[in-house]
Amino acid sequence: MSFMDTLKGWFGKAKETAEDLGEKAAPMVDKAKDAAGDAFEKAKDMAEDVKDKVEDKIDDMRGEGDDAVEGATDAAEGADDKVDEVKDQLDG
Repeated sequence: MSFMDTLKGWFGKAKETAEDLGEKAAPMVDKAKDAAGDAFEKAKDMAEDVKDKVEDKIDDMRGEGDDAVEGATDAAEGADDKVDEVKDQLDG
């Protein structure tokens, strides 16, 4: 029975050691969870900021494209008017 008692003693000590380590690790695990949560929130906020800036830049570029189209349309209309004037002068 002495061997069984020795085994029980070893397993009992191992169990106690594991419990002690678990208790000591618990606060560190909680801190790691908090840090990971904070890091996730910061990354999420940064991603939203980048998304907003990109959307703003795209809107700006669309506006510039609209201005260019409007300018080209005006120029084409002006050229069309000049062609009509020249035709009128040649016919006249």
